[in-house]
Amino acid sequence: MIGSLYSHFIHRIILASAALLACVAVASVASAADPSGQVTVGGTIRTFTLHVPDGPRPPGGFPVVLAFHGGGQQGRAMRRISHLDAVADSRRFIVAYPDGIDKHWNDGRSTIRNPQNDVGFVSALIDQLQQSYGIDSKRIYATGISNGALFAERLGCELSGRITAIAPVAGTLPNDMAAKCRPERPVAVLQIDGTADPIVPFNGGDVADFGGAGEGGKVLSARDTAAFWARNGGCAQPTAAAPLPPVARLDRTRVIATRYRGCGPSGAVEMLTVIGGGHTWPGGVQYARPRFVGWTSRQVDASRYMADFFLSQPPR
Repeated sequence: MIGSLYSHFIHRIILASAALLACVAVASVASAADPSGQVTVGGTIRTFTLHVPDGPRPPGGFPVVLAFHGGGQQGRAMRRISHLDAVADSRRFIVAYPDGIDKHWNDGRSTIRNPQNDVGFVSALIDQLQQSYGIDSKRIYATGISNGALFAERLGCELSGRITAIAPVAGTLPNDMAAKCRPERPVAVLQIDGTADPIVPFNGGDVADFGGAGEGGKVLSARDTAAFWARNGGCAQPTAAAPLPPVARLDRTRVIATRYRGCGPSGAVEMLTVIGGGHTWPGGVQYARPRFVGWTSRQVDASRYMADFFLSQPPR
């Protein structure tokens, strides 16, 4: 566990970096002329931004990727970190970047300070997208980083009737959620985690609480999280771990893929282990110094990899 004073300093650095990214992202959001919107849930106005590819609506409607920011950020920072807009343009899906209340998501940890109804918000957002854009309701996916990744895990537990697949990055299943997670339907899962993550431990246990400034709580290990979803998907044992071909010669990280065999048609499970990777989005922005959040791998583009994973799943 990181010492409280040092953790608090790290927290300040991360928040400052996120704020910088948010400022940089404002220009791209405005120039893209993508729509922003609101949904009222329980009397509270919730906000989001969309990226909609140019061109005609595909037969059956656009698939949708819901992309959830980390703690201390908002949707525009997630947009900058992940560069999902470019992937959405090439693969023809809508990306929604929702905003958390007080820059956080209620991911199901009992330590969350503001237990707002974020699951209800997501369900209402899906309804609005269906009404306004005629989306493909059978191809809705969720991803996120850090607190947003833990929240994507929760959505797999509680919104499996609407979400086909999830891809959490740098975040695993909270212990509190694992104890009560009973998905109505199988969910396909791509789990992406770094072995050198200083905030959400790869081997499970205590989430860094930044000297009391963060949410804390406990999470399952990355392997136990993948195994949990594999059981839910009716999978057999995983195949032998296979390294992805290196694409960045000077990158100190490497990536190993583990796929589960014999999963049901809607319950595929795959795990990307980023050896030496930190609390970061592989292929994305190094949003804070490596000494604080670890290294961002250049050996795989998480956004493109997950798009391939999502779109390869059978419709819900």
